[in-house]
Amino acid sequence: MPSLMSVSRLLQLLLGLFLFGIASSLMIRAGIGIAPWDVLGQGISLRSGWGFGLVTNLVGICVLLMWLPLRQRPGLGTVLNVLLIGPSAQLGLNLLPAAQGLLWQLLLFAAGLVLLAIATGLYIGARFGPGPRDGLMTGLHARTGWAIWKVRTLIETCALAVGWWLGGNVGWGTLAFALLIGPLCGVTLPLFDRQPRPAASTSAT
Repeated sequence: MPSLMSVSRLLQLLLGLFLFGIASSLMIRAGIGIAPWDVLGQGISLRSGWGFGLVTNLVGICVLLMWLPLRQRPGLGTVLNVLLIGPSAQLGLNLLPAAQGLLWQLLLFAAGLVLLAIATGLYIGARFGPGPRDGLMTGLHARTGWAIWKVRTLIETCALAVGWWLGGNVGWGTLAFALLIGPLCGVTLPLFDRQPRPAASTSAT
């Protein structure tokens, strides 16, 4: 039987993945620029005619396949990340209208950015394995010996450049995301971290 802690962590994972997709849809509807991977997904969606949610799933699967030569091992969280963020993002896009006016655009983008940081803290903090993009980053780091920030910058830049070329929305919001998501996740990651703590010793000292 799964422990209460395991069930709680699983629920945290599912909530985090659901909110991640909703956060992406908020920033897309704001219309002032989106995260690099969403730029890629939006660009592919525009060119192919496929829904953004489906494209998000397909991109996640492709990134996960890149783990094979890097000998990375996915966890439950990795697989659910690939499967669930796309549908929740598509749900948000279906429910939310595009923002009208700069004030509403800024408010919608800010809400999406903060929500995405919370969602990231939730799903990573549940400790069921990294997302496909995070695993690609750590795998390349281990294989090349490059610094994490260099690997991450390279991956994000490639996704952004291809997505922009395909017609994805790059704007001030994209720059704001790049500058602010790190500090925001620096707050939410420790806040929701479910790392098991060692039991207190009962032996005499």
